[in-house]
Amino acid sequence: MKLIIGNKNYSSWSLRGWLAAKQSGLSFEELTVPILGEGWEEQKQGMGEMQPSHGKVPILWDDDTVIWDSLAIMEYLADKVGRDRFWPKDESARGMARAMVAEMHSSYMALRRDLPMNVRRKVKLEDVSEEARQDIVRILTLWAEARSRYGSSGPFLFGTFGAADIFYAPVVSRFITYGIGVPGFAEAYMQALWEHAWMQEWIGASEEEQWVIEQYETIG
Repeated sequence: MKLIIGNKNYSSWSLRGWLAAKQSGLSFEELTVPILGEGWEEQKQGMGEMQPSHGKVPILWDDDTVIWDSLAIMEYLADKVGRDRFWPKDESARGMARAMVAEMHSSYMALRRDLPMNVRRKVKLEDVSEEARQDIVRILTLWAEARSRYGSSGPFLFGTFGAADIFYAPVVSRFITYGIGVPGFAEAYMQALWEHAWMQEWIGASEEEQWVIEQYETIG
């Protein structure tokens, strides 16, 4: 398998696809392309049929199978290795986890726009738009419900690390980057996810990247 991802410092969807691949336990080759970086158009041309369609990542190649969406990648991998590796075994918890992942996949446009992922940067964002604030409150509400109802077996949203944590990992990164104030339970969850070995691997790699996207460096 080959997983094509973008800049680790900036690409939130790449992080989701990469964490899903790690969670699967399957061996995969990682190919990084600096989306929007210097020479991106030239690099795309040199990738031939493996170039990201419309400049979007991640993309998973598994022999003749190509999956170009992070949620589809996670579901494809869950089918290969067993869905319990990604989703809670309890039916009620699994239903909520699915709804949370689907909501993350399709919502929170203001948060994405106003607080782009930038793992290396740390800045206190004093002025958050009302739309982004509503997204933050909604996310914290979901986290609180998941932790209180289903999180007793461990530090993650549904106890053990799984699909919901994979999809909200970039949100944790955003909250840390922009100094978003959160209640204690959320701070504990964010710390647990940030300290996860795979997250630390991703963070370390992002700090070593040389690519800079200026439009994401001037916010705040």
